[in-house]
Amino acid sequence: MATTYLESHPDKNGYFGKFGGAYIPPVLEKPFAEIAEAYQELKNSPAFINELKYVRKHYQGRPTPISFAKNLTEYCGGAKIYLKREDLNHTGAHKLNHCMAEVILAKHLGKKKVIAETGAGQHGVALATAAAYFGLECEIHMGEVDIAKEHPNVVRMKILGAKVVPATHGLKTLKEAVDSAFEAYVKDPENSIYCIGSVVGPHPFPMMVRDFQSVIGFEAKEQFLELEGRLPDNIAACVGGGSNAMGIFAGFIDDKEVNLYGVEPLGRGEKLGEHAATLTYGEEGIMHGFNSIMLKDENGEPAPVYSIGSGIDYPSVGPEHAYLKESGRTKVGLCDDNEAVDAFYKLSQLEGIIPALESAHAVAFAMKLAKTLDKDKTILVNLSGRGDKDIDFVIENYPVPHAKF
Repeated sequence: MATTYLESHPDKNGYFGKFGGAYIPPVLEKPFAEIAEAYQELKNSPAFINELKYVRKHYQGRPTPISFAKNLTEYCGGAKIYLKREDLNHTGAHKLNHCMAEVILAKHLGKKKVIAETGAGQHGVALATAAAYFGLECEIHMGEVDIAKEHPNVVRMKILGAKVVPATHGLKTLKEAVDSAFEAYVKDPENSIYCIGSVVGPHPFPMMVRDFQSVIGFEAKEQFLELEGRLPDNIAACVGGGSNAMGIFAGFIDDKEVNLYGVEPLGRGEKLGEHAATLTYGEEGIMHGFNSIMLKDENGEPAPVYSIGSGIDYPSVGPEHAYLKESGRTKVGLCDDNEAVDAFYKLSQLEGIIPALESAHAVAFAMKLAKTLDKDKTILVNLSGRGDKDIDFVIENYPVPHAKF
């Protein structure tokens, strides 16, 4: 009997081809093995599945709808653009899909505290929400630059009861937040668990987070068939670590007629340090406990990265994204800061939907792609989050256009 892609990837050691694995210090080998064992046990448990279904329906507000972006489609003048509305998921982004599940796992393992990193703050807010719901302590590590830039989400985390720890070294953004969170976790793996915020990190996290986020793709598949009577021709999602993209891709990987685009941040340009386009400009390398594609400096160390979207300025990418790109199953799109801001305003003023800056990258790419396609073609964008967190930053740095488009 043939197995699906999701059933056969990764292998038992957490590899997607040559990418993935678990490159961790000896002190973490036992805790990570326990997490992997607990996940294999829980994912087939009717009690776990039923609890997650209940939480998703009666607390998160799933399923999230698909919206046809009629005005944006008319503006672009090409393919029809649809949006999978993860911005309507509780807390305003896709992150709660895996955070609720990770905290259930933490409770199963008898942990008292959850620790995580956050870039744009969406993962931090989602984990703080899940910790409050299930009664666990929560500690979120966040770069000082992002703390200033994403102030609304920092306030939300604190209100929810989380302790926010600034990462003050290096560029003081997402990579440094991961470094800081890992250091805190290593000090007490017995009582705490590191709830990784994307499809990155050592095995089993790339697999676990993908599986928890796959609800996006499977919902979208059913909804799109209902709307159009066929599958979408193209799917676009922004990629930093890549959890929202893997979530929606998961429902369509075996459908070879569907083009899958991971959209990377080109930032200010192609010069190293001015972007975070890992799959486009990176090379194979090990970072934060897994082998993938990463951006490197002249010494082979993780290079400085930049993006207007705090949640996608990461110098590596989930190992499954590296594998899918290398195998030819997925394609890579690019979007720079100015294009993202343009899409941010156009979606806001044409559709009444204010997107997260990260999600605006996927919208911008979809707008470019739509103009090259016939009107009978379709593009489904994973609108991974809402833009409440970004409005102050955008207004201060990119004044509102004078008129609607």
